[in-house]
Amino acid sequence: MSNTTRRLITLLSAALAAALLVIGVSSPAAAHRNDESYLYLDVGDSTLSGTVQMPYRDVREVLGLRLAGSAEEVRSEIEAELETLQAYALEHTAIGVDGERWTISFDGYDVLTDGDVASDGLGYVILPYEVAITTTEVPQVLEVEFSPMLAEIEGRNNVILVANDWKRGVIEEESNELLVVDVDTPGGTIDLGDASQWKNFRTSIDLGVDHIRTGPDHIFFVFVLLLPSVLVLLAGVWRPAPSFGGSLLRVVLVATMFTIAHSITFTLAGLDLLPLPPSKLVETLIALSIGAAALHNIWPVFGHREWILAFVFGLFHGMGFAGLVADLDINRSTQLVSLLGRNVGIEFGQLVIILITFPGLFLLRRTKVYMPLFYVASAGLAILSGMWVVERIFEVDLGINDYVDKALLWPRSLYVAIAFTVVAAIIRQIAASRDELLDTGVPGSGEADGSNEDEPEPSLV
Repeated sequence: MSNTTRRLITLLSAALAAALLVIGVSSPAAAHRNDESYLYLDVGDSTLSGTVQMPYRDVREVLGLRLAGSAEEVRSEIEAELETLQAYALEHTAIGVDGERWTISFDGYDVLTDGDVASDGLGYVILPYEVAITTTEVPQVLEVEFSPMLAEIEGRNNVILVANDWKRGVIEEESNELLVVDVDTPGGTIDLGDASQWKNFRTSIDLGVDHIRTGPDHIFFVFVLLLPSVLVLLAGVWRPAPSFGGSLLRVVLVATMFTIAHSITFTLAGLDLLPLPPSKLVETLIALSIGAAALHNIWPVFGHREWILAFVFGLFHGMGFAGLVADLDINRSTQLVSLLGRNVGIEFGQLVIILITFPGLFLLRRTKVYMPLFYVASAGLAILSGMWVVERIFEVDLGINDYVDKALLWPRSLYVAIAFTVVAAIIRQIAASRDELLDTGVPGSGEADGSNEDEPEPSLV
């Protein structure tokens, strides 16, 4: 077994281990049972808000709404009866401390699933609220009552949960039940727990990884930088790279420069030290970055200095990330920990993409398949980038995002990467058996005479 084969096996093992960690990053949220109402709390340093969520079947029975038909009909009925829904929720919700009930105000509405609903169909009405607390900070211990539907429907339970509490590492949570109430005990005392920067850090890492896992523009930017990583540029012509380690190191360093760049703007903007341009401009530049990197693959004017592109456009990607924490009501230290955690998670996510994609590219690089694939993939990503730019500038929907999301759905994309690596190994083996492996053309590499071993890559300037 050659050194390159052993390295590829090691890399694939690491890739699978890392990918399994990513799969486990976001635990599935607890599903709504459709026979409970929920009170969600969003806890900031000095603000308290959240949502009341009531099931359609209970709202039909208690308040007499129909809540059936097309999505437009359901929303129209909710809008017409919104004051009734809000008044009912307000009458059955109380939050305070030491016997004091704070003022709760409801504003707007949403629905859990926006689609057609049968006459007995399931769903939830979501009513956002804000609490006017009278303390300087949200206390750790709160007194809460939440009794919608309990008196009217026998055997009902309601659930009180924390949806978001950055200081305690709770983000977009749907399974962190604090209190279950019934008609006999419609309220009680809840303890939010001690603040923990470690929990905040760990949760923020998960969110950074999840952002990569669900962010197609970021995934494609990393991928477009990966394509030339297994090649060297000689006299203006791309040739197969002779070195496994050198190729992998090069793309990791490029991705790290990208991380450094977006960390700078992400942190400065997240701390309000850098004003953010309009999101429309930022998102357009992010889309443009993919096209610029793809066109550089076809016309490599910067040679092997891809890190310049990665760094420059990483600054704009960081501005896009900054919007994730811009409006949070958390203190500076909590925000810094969150920013650090997200950056660590984003870097980890990038490395997973590299680990699961690089082996297949490296295996293919010396076959006649790779260069056509290289140019077609680069041209395709440039076209996709142009379509995204048009969408974001003119605010139109060209219908491509659904296809992109389906193509990158996790863990399906992991299985595709594994299958690609297997196919690449087969193609390389066939080419080797036919003595058709391409020469790297690098003096002293030992491959000009058809050797299959990968030697150290010469220094590239």
